[in-house]
Amino acid sequence: MRIRSVVMFCVRIPLRREIRHASHVRLHTDSLIVRVTLANGMVGYGEGLPRDYVTGETLDVSSELLRKTDLKGQLGKVSDWDDALQMIGRLKLPEVPGDDRKCVGNAARCALEIALLDAYGQHFGQSLGSIAAKLAPELAQNQSEVRYSMVITSSSGWKLAVKSFGYRLYGFRQAKLKVGIEGKDDVSRVATLRHFGGGQLGIRLDANEAWTPEVGREVLGKTRTMGIQWVEQPFPHENCNDLFNFRRETGAAVMLDESLCSMVDAKRAVAGGWCDLFNLRLSKCGGFLPTLALARFAHQNGLSCQLGCQVGETAILSAAGRLFAQSVSGLKALEGSYDRHLVTESLGKMDLTFGWGGKAPALTGAGLGVDIRPDALARVTQLEETILG
Repeated sequence: MRIRSVVMFCVRIPLRREIRHASHVRLHTDSLIVRVTLANGMVGYGEGLPRDYVTGETLDVSSELLRKTDLKGQLGKVSDWDDALQMIGRLKLPEVPGDDRKCVGNAARCALEIALLDAYGQHFGQSLGSIAAKLAPELAQNQSEVRYSMVITSSSGWKLAVKSFGYRLYGFRQAKLKVGIEGKDDVSRVATLRHFGGGQLGIRLDANEAWTPEVGREVLGKTRTMGIQWVEQPFPHENCNDLFNFRRETGAAVMLDESLCSMVDAKRAVAGGWCDLFNLRLSKCGGFLPTLALARFAHQNGLSCQLGCQVGETAILSAAGRLFAQSVSGLKALEGSYDRHLVTESLGKMDLTFGWGGKAPALTGAGLGVDIRPDALARVTQLEETILG
């Protein structure tokens, strides 16, 4: 089966509320959507969220990389699902000069890859949830339900107290608190979350590169008795060499996020003893297949993972993330499926928003297992361009 066309859409979707953390304030999401149509008319969709502070991509950079990609040379005829996975796994975008981490272009690759997996998955009657069993059998599982955690951004004081108690009543078992935000006291906010969220709530901190070693040691020292599970990306990427001593001095478990976007990053992290966990996000890691490879690498090197998400994901990435979570074992926490809580246009016909306690059912069906509404996509599209066909 050959490909008839590949079309990209540059979209802007307003968020229902302001999202603020230490490195960025966001009122909308700029996303790249790709639609792949096979020769028989089968259609698949993919999504990537370019973030210059994560992989160095803007929407302009991502779209230009797709334009320059040799699609005709890389996307040939496939005869079955295994053949399709091999072809898609070899997919490469043009190299970017100076990109020694090999991560610029990951959002664009993710959008293209998931669209291809969705289209071919539908054609061959295979779900993305079947991929782990084929490519990483030691990690494969088949869950009927997944459970997401809550993320708290900039709330403090009574607002944080009310939210924390509300999440407790709603049944959440885990919460991530964004720290390192200017004008906010990290220690008091952690104490508020612990008090009103309850003693059983799993709490992790995300500094988004905002801490110095001195600040990190101080905050973790003062919150030592508050049961912090781990701290995510405490330092800027260029200061990752400080993480080995930081882990030894504080005893804290460290998760990499902005510094974990590629296999190059993963190998440097293991060699340098920088972390205990990887935060995997499909868009920043280049798609479903590269993210699965990173999960496998972590497992082989004694590290743990969580599956995160980018702010503003629509139903496309929500579905892909759900399929990853239900089929890949050992994930310590899940983030995503905020759909109706966050984006004004989720694009999907099915509501993928998590329910009570963060619970969400596994997705069934071929490909992504969701249908996209062309009318919703048209409303948020700022640029539509055919890049193959």
